[in-house]
Amino acid sequence: MSRAFLFVLDSFGVGGADDAARYGDQGANTFAHIVEACATGRGDRDGLRSGSLSIPVMNSLGLSEAADTATGGHSSAARAHRASAFYGAAQEISTGKDTPSGHWEIAGVPVPFEWGYFPQTVPTFPQSLTDAIVERGNVPGVLGNRHASGTEIIEMFGEEHIRSGKPICYTSSDSVIQIAAHEEHFGLDRLYELCLVVRELVDPLNIGRVIARPFLGEAAGAFERTANRRDFAVPPPEATLLDRLTSRGSRVIGVGKIGDIFAHRGVSEVRKAAGNMALFDAALDAMRDAGEGNLVFANFVDFDTLFGHRRDVAGYAAALEAFDARLPEALALLRPGDLLLLTADHGCDPTWRGSDHTRERVPVFGVAPGLPGGVIGMRRTFADIGETVADHLGLPAGRHGTSFLQAIAGNA
Repeated sequence: MSRAFLFVLDSFGVGGADDAARYGDQGANTFAHIVEACATGRGDRDGLRSGSLSIPVMNSLGLSEAADTATGGHSSAARAHRASAFYGAAQEISTGKDTPSGHWEIAGVPVPFEWGYFPQTVPTFPQSLTDAIVERGNVPGVLGNRHASGTEIIEMFGEEHIRSGKPICYTSSDSVIQIAAHEEHFGLDRLYELCLVVRELVDPLNIGRVIARPFLGEAAGAFERTANRRDFAVPPPEATLLDRLTSRGSRVIGVGKIGDIFAHRGVSEVRKAAGNMALFDAALDAMRDAGEGNLVFANFVDFDTLFGHRRDVAGYAAALEAFDARLPEALALLRPGDLLLLTADHGCDPTWRGSDHTRERVPVFGVAPGLPGGVIGMRRTFADIGETVADHLGLPAGRHGTSFLQAIAGNA
């Protein structure tokens, strides 16, 4: 038993989900479509990046083979892999393609129920809910009340919000209600308090998250969302990998929005930062601080929020290249007996229609210094990831997944 490091590249799917058609996502493939776009020049942007996607470190860990596993494809290119690298893919069995479902299943607990969702109508929220938000939240009304992109709806209603004091409430195809408000004119603490009120109001509707979306700026064109986002999520339905670790006295360090996703249950310490590179710095610091039997669980959210949802292929490609360039720093901190595992929680294909998540399989790849590594194949559930970490850290087997640690060890 040593240490485990679980890095989630939020939304970095690899296609191939066997139930994608049910979600209208047949053919979606975040990774493959970014690769194709970069190869044809559609991933170029002056001053940002150009040419083929360059992620040599992740490919040395088996990312391309993981993607082939997800889709049943096969590349004839011979690749040199880092010693102890392992690679495969996983299918989600939870019914949603949302952040909590993906992360909970990664942590060993698939979501066994259907989330509640708001309809594609304007207004989208039931009148009874809107009335209750106004009364119990002590606000003069709400703006938005529709499905929308967060940046677009702030541009649309930000000035009116400042004038009127009405919060901007909106949703998406996820089980979520998001509330945007100005950090100074409305107040950050007041926004959080309002979200707590709304969290209680939407519990009967089985809504997964209420998200505070603070922003700054005084006029359309100058509004910017800040790093003070906070997710108010319902807790997982049973003990996750995180609960199991902290219950035995191990330390779980959550980097980014991990604490919020798990309703701060099973997380010993939260370390937040703004942007993937700052999050990577925080993850490296957590790796240095982690002791025997500890888990560092990090989410890199920019892939999803800044590039996937905004359908920004060039931005997504540049973010992958920047992440890849930092990976050697994490690899240098590993010692024999450690486990570094990279994966995703869903897809968000930046070439796909709309702006929502896409139902995809996810890559499962990484390195376990001292073990042979190699192929781990197609995993039937994300829960195999959590059970592998549990196995590595000496926990008894959980209910829902199967560790692939022996497959890694037995490939010699």
